[in-house]
Amino acid sequence: MQTSTPSTLSSNPPAFTGAASDAAQQPRQSAYAAYQIIRRNGAVVSFEPSKIAVALMKAFLAVHGTQGAASASVRETVDGLTEAVVRGLLRSRPGGGTFHIEDIQDQVELGLMRGGHHEIARAYVLYRERRTQERAKQATEQQVAAPALTVIDRGQRVPLDTAALRALIETSCEGLGADVQAGPIFAETQRNLYDGVAIDEVYKAAILAARTRIEHDPAYTRATARLLMHTIRREILGEEVTHADMATRYADYFPTFIKKGIEAELLDEKLGQFDLARLGAALKHERDLNFDYLGLQTLYDRYFLHVREARIEMPQAFFMRVAMGLSLNEIDREARAIEFYELLSSFDFMSSTPTLFNSGTRRSQLSSCYLTTVPDDLDGIYEAIKENALLSKFAGGLGNDWTPVRALGSHIKGTNGKSQGVVPFLKVVNDTAVAVNQGGKRKGAVCAYLESWHLDVEEFLELRKNTGDDRRRTHDMNTANWIPDLFMKRV
Repeated sequence: MQTSTPSTLSSNPPAFTGAASDAAQQPRQSAYAAYQIIRRNGAVVSFEPSKIAVALMKAFLAVHGTQGAASASVRETVDGLTEAVVRGLLRSRPGGGTFHIEDIQDQVELGLMRGGHHEIARAYVLYRERRTQERAKQATEQQVAAPALTVIDRGQRVPLDTAALRALIETSCEGLGADVQAGPIFAETQRNLYDGVAIDEVYKAAILAARTRIEHDPAYTRATARLLMHTIRREILGEEVTHADMATRYADYFPTFIKKGIEAELLDEKLGQFDLARLGAALKHERDLNFDYLGLQTLYDRYFLHVREARIEMPQAFFMRVAMGLSLNEIDREARAIEFYELLSSFDFMSSTPTLFNSGTRRSQLSSCYLTTVPDDLDGIYEAIKENALLSKFAGGLGNDWTPVRALGSHIKGTNGKSQGVVPFLKVVNDTAVAVNQGGKRKGAVCAYLESWHLDVEEFLELRKNTGDDRRRTHDMNTANWIPDLFMKRV
């Protein structure tokens, strides 16, 4: 026996012993080989037509008495009904599959009604309800008998507070509509736990359980983000803090965060000169609920400041830190910072990635793109590559115009030799972008430009191909062919 859930079950195609007519004549063998049945509590067992026959016989006995068991006509009727039920089930799963026990019981009721056995159908319905209650009772008893899990919390082994875990999940689902249910998330979370699991892994299991529900309803992305937000609060504040508590905790936390960032040499010392109490009071904790899961997870992974991989920056503090960096040279710095914060935190406007990375830090580089022209000499070429590396270090995309560099086979006056052209240098640029990513937070981004009159333009256009000499390919950078109006007119 194995366990699973109705939403994730699958099986191989049926291994029928013959044609469809043979399957109808041998329902037990073919169905037993091909199908499984899932009970209400999630247990998957083999599909056995004999159990259908037993259930039908019990229904007939309940109406006709024990003498019905010896009646050949009753046995023939039960066999016929069993075959009809199996045929109906096989037609509903021609490619193989898994039946819920309710599917089989529905088919049995339908067969009885179509056969005109109305009294038997009534007895079967009563039998079905009694069995449902028995299974529910067994499931409850098994749940009660199951040993309580323990978790490791701050080095101590303590019982898992399932009530608190359920309350956290239910709170995360509040106000997201009737289709967003806490029950499936809680059940899936429990299935992924084991005795002695770390408490951080418990919350991670809840996040993953909620994330798998997003494909069923997009609103689950908000519930997942709220569970992640709980984990972020716990990591940064060092204790269990609810969303409602953040109405007052943000104001207390914000000055501490700025001080810690300055001490860690992450933030500009000028940020400490702001009226931090005023800015902390302006933070709006309710906007933490506006994130979807992907947005919040991206901020957590790439944007929030950290000290030795421990995050120190929460979402509203992140937006205020960016706003403060943008307001450093304003006359009324606090007022302008609050204005910027209102725009950013409400998602009415969002700065580019370099601004979000660097605003308010000790290297406040806010530009997204840098465009340069590469000169036609060795010193100028490698100086341009060096500038690419230094600019990429603090984030920002790069664009280099390589048109001035002479083409393959051109004369080199200093050595009386011939040039290797543009392509070998672009390979170096490509590898530099890979080696020096953007602040250690995302991949380097560089694009090379070439005008159409350049003699290397044909090789330039092949740089992104996956075939050919790999030494003359640049798989990690972009290329752009500049086409002038005159070219288009002549075409």
